[in-house]
Amino acid sequence: MSGNNKLLALLQRPLEPAFYPKDNGKTVIDLPENFLTERYRPIGTSIQNRFATDADTRIPVRNVTPPSISFAEAVPRRGGFSLFNKTHQKVAGDLIALFMNQPDVDTLMSVATYTRDRINPMLFQYALSVAIQHRPDTKDVNVPSLLELFPDAFVDPSVFPRLREEGSVVQAENRMVIDIPMNFTASDREDEQRLAYWREDIGVNLHHWHWHLVYPGMGPANVVNKDRRGELFYFMHHQLIARYNVDRFCNRLARVRPLTSLREPLPEGYFPKIIRSSNNRAFPARPQNTTLRDLNRTEDNVVFTISSVERSEARIAEGIDGGFVVGPGGNRIPLDEQTGIDVLGNIMEPSALSVNSQYYGDYHGSMHFLIAYSHDPENRFLEGYGAVGEFQTAMRDPAFYRLHSQVDDMFDRYKRTLPPYNLNQLGYAGVQIQSLGVQLNRANAPANVLLTYWQRSQVDLATGLDFGPQGNVFASFTHLQHAPFTYRLSVNNTTGAPRRGTCRIFIGPKVDERNTTLTLEEQRLLMVELDKFTVNLNPGTNNIVRRSEQSSVTIPYERTFRQVAMSNINEPRTEMFRFCNCGWPHHLLLPKGAPEGMQFDLYAMISNYADDTVNQEFDENVNCNDSHSFCGLRGQLYPDRRAMGYPFDRSFGNVRNLADLTQANTNMATSTVLIRFTNTVIART
Repeated sequence: MSGNNKLLALLQRPLEPAFYPKDNGKTVIDLPENFLTERYRPIGTSIQNRFATDADTRIPVRNVTPPSISFAEAVPRRGGFSLFNKTHQKVAGDLIALFMNQPDVDTLMSVATYTRDRINPMLFQYALSVAIQHRPDTKDVNVPSLLELFPDAFVDPSVFPRLREEGSVVQAENRMVIDIPMNFTASDREDEQRLAYWREDIGVNLHHWHWHLVYPGMGPANVVNKDRRGELFYFMHHQLIARYNVDRFCNRLARVRPLTSLREPLPEGYFPKIIRSSNNRAFPARPQNTTLRDLNRTEDNVVFTISSVERSEARIAEGIDGGFVVGPGGNRIPLDEQTGIDVLGNIMEPSALSVNSQYYGDYHGSMHFLIAYSHDPENRFLEGYGAVGEFQTAMRDPAFYRLHSQVDDMFDRYKRTLPPYNLNQLGYAGVQIQSLGVQLNRANAPANVLLTYWQRSQVDLATGLDFGPQGNVFASFTHLQHAPFTYRLSVNNTTGAPRRGTCRIFIGPKVDERNTTLTLEEQRLLMVELDKFTVNLNPGTNNIVRRSEQSSVTIPYERTFRQVAMSNINEPRTEMFRFCNCGWPHHLLLPKGAPEGMQFDLYAMISNYADDTVNQEFDENVNCNDSHSFCGLRGQLYPDRRAMGYPFDRSFGNVRNLADLTQANTNMATSTVLIRFTNTVIART
């Protein structure tokens, strides 16, 4: 096999040895004998010949001097790998650098093959995936979905024995689809379970993992130091919290309470019922009313106190209130309107770009670990971290939202130090939005009524069933979905000359869970960005039509749940399968709504493109640029000079409600939209 796609063979069946057949037995990697681990080296020739008998494709691996990978032993081969662990972060960064520094793809293939069977499989998958996405000679290689490789992180493990039985006993053409149950982690006696469809959604958790894959916190400077990385950490997580809170209202639950005190018991328990395939150990549960305690897990290099986290928060708050943060030499770094949020985001996460990690500490990461190890803070019972301790599982836990609500409140504390936008910053003279509405893409659909429902979809989990059956083994899962719709705007350009603008579309709840009307100040923190795109306005009336699937936030189902097989790698590469596959799952673009219908404010704004542009053109229809609101553009500037979340990222001062805001600015409009949820399951065709 020639080309860069041979790297995909290393990413399949991550727990099986590298020489084990891939792609349903059709592909075999031929290893030099000294690349075999100690277990297999004595029987290397016979075992490789045995598995290569029926292979259609053989991938020869060039013999190179084995790299020094002893540093990776700090992450247990058969244990957990967490990017909230500073030691694991450092190991991952060094491994990414090792892969990035290889002179060509053939050498990378050799080094990665040698490394693969000697280190933690999740660490290997993460580091090689980051390197593949950032090397110029491998950027077109489509990294497989983490669901495909580690389904145990996303799926009720009780289905795996049934999948293996079906795959081992029944011929491929006669295999049944195994159903993954909804709401398998708790009963309806637990109020938080009303949001399980959202928290435990496979697409949501894949998005969180993949975003951090595109924006790693540690590694070579050219991998970590991306344009406005810290601000994007703020904005993406802010939108997570906004979306989650809006769906809580749909289910008659109050907004998440921020984790303002680390010394009060956590009322929310969580019993994840998922396993870690590297050692087949279950993710530990956290009972209700667990008290967080200092962590003294010396074996994991996780030793810190609650007081140290509180000290980090106090120092960050002091910097926000004072308008500057302190560098290593005591120099003041201003938190100004242009770069302050970016500086703050890199401190809060923190990433390698933190201006002073020694002083400001690991605020966000430490809170993750305080919760993740709350069941065994001193490692007395040799229990690993809970679900909130890994990117791909963290969003399943209700405590994730308590934690990130507190982080988001800290960011908003900074935003409140900035003056409200003035009329020049909000307006666009001569541009008037005369009407705004949405309509389902079906004949005679009523205006401004949107529909949501349950959809049953299928995914092939065979690739992740290590030492399991060959061929496809399908599972079905049920998730929220919405009927496709179209935005329609009528915009009048009264300037007499062509104008260019950026159309920004948001949706926000009118009322909370008690049907109490929200103030504009409450509403702005709950505004969900649906789309952002450039418009060209001719003099006079312009009719703008935009389909919901064109959203600048989301990626389609086919990219969230993509399937990459070695046998398909020579097919023409479509734009659907390029670049990062980073983006919010499109099936959760809209809030759930309610059976009786729930009213929302749809908001549109056309801002002046001259104030928005970063002087680079891009086509949102290619190279996975369609999800640029959350994921930026590969190798380019973030395509909007405005603050992320503009205009809702700042307080509006004395403006009372959304109607007053739009009446004062002709380039804005609102309309009331009804989202009606139907409790019906429709199979994906």
